[in-house]
Amino acid sequence: MLCVGMGMTPTKNSQNTDLDLEVRHAFKEFVDDTLFPCVAAKAALSRDQMHIFVAGHLACPKDDHDILDFIYKFIDEYRASEQDFHTVCVIFPETHPINEESFDRLLWNRLQALSDLDALKFSYDQRVDTDPSSPQFSFSLGEEAFFIIGLFPESSREARRFRYPAIVFNPHAQFEKLRSLKRYDKMKNIVRKRDVALSGTINPMLNDFGDDSEAYQYSGMRYDKNWECPYKYNNQ
Repeated sequence: MLCVGMGMTPTKNSQNTDLDLEVRHAFKEFVDDTLFPCVAAKAALSRDQMHIFVAGHLACPKDDHDILDFIYKFIDEYRASEQDFHTVCVIFPETHPINEESFDRLLWNRLQALSDLDALKFSYDQRVDTDPSSPQFSFSLGEEAFFIIGLFPESSREARRFRYPAIVFNPHAQFEKLRSLKRYDKMKNIVRKRDVALSGTINPMLNDFGDDSEAYQYSGMRYDKNWECPYKYNNQ
């Protein structure tokens, strides 16, 4: 895709511009807000384990290699850490205003592009399924499974209404670790109660891993029963 007119974007080599600092500050404020329901994200922020990359336009592939390098570095640090609650957020502040259907399409396009590049170097995380229709599906980069959360200003879920489109990558294994320690259900119930208090209803796409494909939850959009996930793992 040609990205002329979308402007220059901070990359891993220019990560302290005014835009970059403003976007980072805005996201930290968003998570730190008392109404924000995700206690895991709040924990990652408070422990300085929230890694933020400021890209350009959600539709543009020019940052994909830098995004992957950033995530690969995160994976190395996450795997070496004994602490809980690590997350990566990639923010796209140059994206023009879009509706929920467009955000859903662009999010899956970006995930597909990242996955295709990743497959040139890494296998899929063998702990999860590559098929997005499977209850065992999870998105994988660097042989590490991630639960994806999409954020953007016009989301139908109030908890996901950040001022810029963003993709959050949460290591799947850390949730399984919490589950094994009998801490996951308590955290999940707190988040769901806070989400209901904020939005008035529980997320209709919400299911636990193993009950239905988590792909339904990634963008925040409400799908009908005929929806088919556009993502396909292309093993090179």
